[in-house]
Amino acid sequence: MTATRPVWAEVSRSRLLANWDLLRAAAGAAAELVAVLKANAYGHGVLLCGPVLAEAGVRWFGVTCVEEGIALRKVCPQARILIMSSLWHDEAEAVVEHNLTPQVWEPFHFELLEKAARGRDVTVHLEIDTGMSRQGAHSLEDMKRVSGTSLRIEGVMTHFCAPEVLDPDATREQIARFARALEVLHAQGVRPKYIHGGNSATVLAAQHRNVLAALSSKHGAQLMLRPGIALYGYPPRFVPSGPDISRFQPVLSWKTRVVSVREVEAGATAGYNMTFRAERPTRLALVPVGYADGLNRLLSNRGQLLVRGKRAPIAGRVSMDQTILDVTDVPGVSIGDEVALIGEQRSERITAFNLADATGTIPYEVTCAIGARVPRVLVD
Repeated sequence: MTATRPVWAEVSRSRLLANWDLLRAAAGAAAELVAVLKANAYGHGVLLCGPVLAEAGVRWFGVTCVEEGIALRKVCPQARILIMSSLWHDEAEAVVEHNLTPQVWEPFHFELLEKAARGRDVTVHLEIDTGMSRQGAHSLEDMKRVSGTSLRIEGVMTHFCAPEVLDPDATREQIARFARALEVLHAQGVRPKYIHGGNSATVLAAQHRNVLAALSSKHGAQLMLRPGIALYGYPPRFVPSGPDISRFQPVLSWKTRVVSVREVEAGATAGYNMTFRAERPTRLALVPVGYADGLNRLLSNRGQLLVRGKRAPIAGRVSMDQTILDVTDVPGVSIGDEVALIGEQRSERITAFNLADATGTIPYEVTCAIGARVPRVLVD
């Protein structure tokens, strides 16, 4: 029998598929979607989410690196897998062996892959830097280099730095730069099957999606879009307000259990450095989850967890492996009660948006930070 600590995350199959259907409908039938599973499916578990989506007919997946691509290939043998970060020296052989599709832009990417191909057909997607200054070919000379490659440039892509900001439209200039780059590539004889840019925000914001669709049509290519965070139930917050995003539902619920309860007198302290002091007779509950599991230490004395359908404030500092809750106002709390860090109980709900707002970050970081020692379990 395997001993397990009472800390776990539940990944909802039905919510994942429902979110995918919403994205699919927003994108339109003509667009190809890449389900982005990078960073271990934004902390949800790539080996859980990948097969669920593949069984539902998803053809393309995006992952961070070759290592993630190899792992996904084992459970999704027929999928197209896009490697979305830089290729390194010892990875080209694995790309060819496991039939992965890398994003390329550096000259050495082409050299490594051509050497590893040994005459075999290797498909790549060329990334263009249109203003992110992170990845991608960013000069005319960079784009001219591709004309001599033996690799098959199946896709040409870019990445937008602020697609959720609709006014002023920060993405408009990036799309214009992308259009100019495509003209240069066209003159070099590059005829991609796919042209793609943008993430969840681009799928949901028609003003950008439609411009990219027209650009793809102009070059005889299919529009490809790469939704990520919305797939997991956290669509971007548009500025100004954009499309209705209320139908998306968080896929992951993060749970633990009360393992100890005690009563303390007024004036008693709790946690490291005595940052919590009871102002009245107080009931404290201990849960075995801390910042080593991904519960941000900035939630100390400010965050809340759900127990018995009510919000219980965190009392004192979040420790490495444990957190104390003030459950004085939650009647009947006892050892074994389920506690939700992210999830719903009765009429109350805590989401990654809530935790992000409380710690000054974004929901991406909240879900990605959930530690590897927290097991992910697939539920209906």
